[in-house]
Amino acid sequence: MYQAIRIIQEGAMQAWQQLIANKLRSFLSLLGVTIGIFCIIGVKSAVNSLEDNIRNSMKKLGNDVIYIEKFSWSEDPGQNYWKWMRRPNFSFTEYEVLQERLKLADKVGFWQFLGAKTAKWRSSSVENVFFLGVTEDCKDLFHLEFENEGRFMSSVEYHSGSDVCVMGYQIAESLFGPGIDPVEREINVNGRKLRIIGVLKKSGNDLLKPFNFDQAVLVGFNLARRGFNVRREGQFERTSVSVQAKPGVNLDDMQDEIVGVLRAERRLKPREENNFAMNTLSILSGLFDGVFGVLNLAGALIGGFALLVGMFSVANIMFVSVKERTNLIGIKMALGAKRWFILLEILVEAVILCLAGGLLGLFFIWIVTAIISKVLEFEIALSLSNVMFGIVTSVAVGVLSGMIPARQASKMDPVEAIRK
Repeated sequence: MYQAIRIIQEGAMQAWQQLIANKLRSFLSLLGVTIGIFCIIGVKSAVNSLEDNIRNSMKKLGNDVIYIEKFSWSEDPGQNYWKWMRRPNFSFTEYEVLQERLKLADKVGFWQFLGAKTAKWRSSSVENVFFLGVTEDCKDLFHLEFENEGRFMSSVEYHSGSDVCVMGYQIAESLFGPGIDPVEREINVNGRKLRIIGVLKKSGNDLLKPFNFDQAVLVGFNLARRGFNVRREGQFERTSVSVQAKPGVNLDDMQDEIVGVLRAERRLKPREENNFAMNTLSILSGLFDGVFGVLNLAGALIGGFALLVGMFSVANIMFVSVKERTNLIGIKMALGAKRWFILLEILVEAVILCLAGGLLGLFFIWIVTAIISKVLEFEIALSLSNVMFGIVTSVAVGVLSGMIPARQASKMDPVEAIRK
């Protein structure tokens, strides 16, 4: 134990002397290690934060929901765009048929993109506000959360087509400003007054949503089809149906049931392919796995190249250090120092030098992630596991870069070393 402490102490002192005596050379040599750790851990931190955000979004939306649309999430949109565009939009009648006939479904929701218009309140106005017509179950299917005392439309308000709406966070902030509660206030849209009954919590950091509700206004579909259609002439009209399975129901079984009901309703012949797509979050999960793997690989390749350069630079420092201390190494060996003691002493010195470069890289990552998180309002965390990975990588680079110089020093002949 005493010898181990002594070896670490000697190695640390020699590493410090190297850093102080040759500042520019040491800085340039450790720069490769710093850049390598910065690239590898920086990319890992960004990818892990992005992945955590998406995984958490998936948990919120649930793995028991099937999103029925014209477009498939798993196919290349460039190759299939015109085929998908020729598909019919989902109608409210089809939604009602699914709601009535599906036995394995717990909730069925329908929403329609109504277009963009200007919302006004007193002298304030916000242009290009996206309007969505939604059904009752969309509140639970989209896991909508509200600020303060806000709420979703009641069953009576929905079925009667009342002039009420739910407003996204950014729209409310832009239209009313700070200190004004939008709830129970009225906005004017194309001469129609809508009473705000709730403001949605900010979801800008939530990357995986069927729709970015921060910049949207939600109205009941009965109000939308009764005449509140703000869609511009010729604008793309998008509709979608979401179906949530009952507890314990296999998603594949419900998917088969949906296919049967929709094909019958659309009168598709047995040999005709489905003119609709059914998407699940497991599809996105598989796609994201590949994306995250590529990003991590890119970071590892860039960082690995920088670490390789840094490793040769540190090895060069150690060769110079061994040469400068040849006489001292010979004296130590003549006084009884074992060869393994000399070997470990040089290795510890190389490891400490690389640790210094690695810790500097981690420090830069901490600063950059803090700045990005504040500017973009998207939290990128430098996790403990990534810090430990960076430290272990630095130690490994130190061992590899110091191995040959350490072996060279340990194999010296004491007499010959003292003469030099």
